[in-house]
This record gives sequence, structure tokens and C-alpha cells, in this order.
Amino acid sequence: MGRMRMLREANGQAVEGFCLVKSAAVRPNVRGVEYLDMVLADCDGECVAKLWDYSAANHGQFEAEDLIKVRGTISLWKESEQLKIDKIRHALPDELDMNCIVPCAPIDPEEVFDELIALAGDFADKNLKAIVQHLYRENRDALLSVPAGVKLHHATRGGLLHHTQAVVRLAQAIAALYPELDKDLLLTGAMLHDIGKLTELNCGALGIATGYTGAGQLLGHITIGANMIAEAAKKLNVPDETATLLCHMLLSHHGSLEFGSPKLPLFPEAEALSVCDLLDSKLYEMFAALESVATGGFSERQWALDNRQLYQHGRKIERE
Repeated sequence: MGRMRMLREANGQAVEGFCLVKSAAVRPNVRGVEYLDMVLADCDGECVAKLWDYSAANHGQFEAEDLIKVRGTISLWKESEQLKIDKIRHALPDELDMNCIVPCAPIDPEEVFDELIALAGDFADKNLKAIVQHLYRENRDALLSVPAGVKLHHATRGGLLHHTQAVVRLAQAIAALYPELDKDLLLTGAMLHDIGKLTELNCGALGIATGYTGAGQLLGHITIGANMIAEAAKKLNVPDETATLLCHMLLSHHGSLEFGSPKLPLFPEAEALSVCDLLDSKLYEMFAALESVATGGFSERQWALDNRQLYQHGRKIERE
């Protein structure tokens, strides 16, 4: 995380704005007087904050995922910024621009949801159409906000749909290049490959993943997603062969055993899906790592990208 937008836009040391509570705990100071120890965040970063001489009766009670308005001053503690809170209250719904509070995917989730539902509606295979539309409509509210991960690629509000849209569009391009592929099967796999993340991630209404659920830890989204496919297929009377092909695509979409897939891709559409998924995730991480790197410079080492230092060539595409 970088520096909070609220701090960057501050007038000198004075700060006032809206943010999210990531954590909050009441602690005693050396004199035994209680203070509120918090980590606050907005769309750009996070900061430690303290409310000294805290009183729940006077200030209110706060917990993780609360949306608040604060006023205070910036100071340095052990070379890191810290916010001393002077005033604090819960934010009102009509005061907030969620794009400023939490990192949001650069899409309109409702438009993308409708786009994908309509795309499935054009499938020639009625069984694949039924599975996609059933699972999307059953999970609409979660799909509109859930991220694709806790920390890595597309870990933003609406990130799962953002990633899914990109994988679908890559799959469409590949299907156009290779007519031998079963397009409906490939696109169904693209739309559903990460559906298990709806259960894997511990995610509140704000679209922020704070960790993994019990099922996420024990099974993972690959297995959860395959089970969701199997259950939907049974409910919709989809033939076993079709359901098995889709389950295999989910089980193999990470492409290799070392990355968590229990099976390697064993038919062309499964291979194509794993390539599309990997390409979008890696490009996302590269773009993010290079965003603040000056032309001619190198990023910090990226452990998720084989510990590479990425080069910023600085070339810009000029479009007519």
C-alpha cells in the first residue's frame, strides 16, 4: 500500500477526510489511560492513527470495516507517518465516494455483469448457457463487489469481475484464431474459472478481502468452484459429460501442479483457459509494479513474478 490520498491532499499537517477502519483496538498507555489504536485506509494507502484519551461514551465505538470521517494532524513516529486524531465520527452513506475509500476496479461491475450474462445468452449450447446464467444470477450481489484476491492481482472492489472480463476477452480472441476450439466451452470456463473465490475469500460488503474462510483454507477456490459446477449441473439436469469437462477446466486452470491445480490441462480448451488466466494475472501485477517507476528505472523485486526486477521502458502508445 502507498500513501493515503487523505494525507497527500492534506493542508500542511492538518488532515480531514473520509476513510476506512482496517483495525481498531482500545489499549492503555503508560499511565493506564485508554487510547484508540487504529489503522486507517483509503483507495491509495493506509496509516497508523491514534486517538488519545479515548472514551467510548464521548467518541463512539469503532471496528474494522467502519467508514468514518476524521480530523487530525500528521506526525512522524520512528520515521513513519502517524495520524493524531482530534475528531472522529461514523460517515453517512450519502457523504461517500467509494472510489476514494477503497481500491476499486476500473469498471462498472453492473455493466460487466450484464455483458457476461448476455454473452452466455448467445451460446449455442443450452446447457453451458444454463450453468453460467444460473451461477451468476444466484451470486449476483457478491459478484458485483468481491475482489479476485487478498493481496495480489485484482485485489480491489469488483476485482473478480474485472479479471473475469479480461480472461473472457482473451478467450474470445483465442477462439477467433483457433476455430478448432469449442468456443462456448472455453468462454464458459473463462466466466466460471474463479467462481469459487466467492466462498474462498472472507469478504465483507465493502469488497475488501481480509483473509480466507474456513472452506477457503481447507479446500481452496479451485475445488470449491468445481463443486459449485457439479451441484449446478445436477440441479439443471446438465449431462455428466458436459459437467465433467467444465470441472476439469476449473481443476486445471492454474496450469501446473506447483501452482495448485490438481490436474494438468488435458484438452485444448482447458489449456487455453489456463494461458488466458495466467496472462491476465501476470500483466496486472507487472503494470501495478511499474506504475510508480520512472522511465529507465527498475522496480523492486517482485516475489510473485519469480523475484524479477521489472524495467520501465516508458514508451507510450499514441492512438489516433
